[in-house]
Amino acid sequence: MPKMKSNRAAGKRFKLSGTGKAVRYSAGKRHGMIDKRRSRKRRLLGSTLVDPADQGRMLRLLGKR
Repeated sequence: MPKMKSNRAAGKRFKLSGTGKAVRYSAGKRHGMIDKRRSRKRRLLGSTLVDPADQGRMLRLLGKR
């Protein structure tokens, strides 16, 4: 049986939390910062868990399931 390969693109976009769940960063921070409110930019900072409906797919892409 060959080794299971993780998806390299997913590995760069998603990380695993301490409890084994997929973590993502918020979208919408690459350009157009001048037009966005300061509070909106603050809200986009940091990371959040991937939606439960997508958790299984992300873990499969990361080679963890």
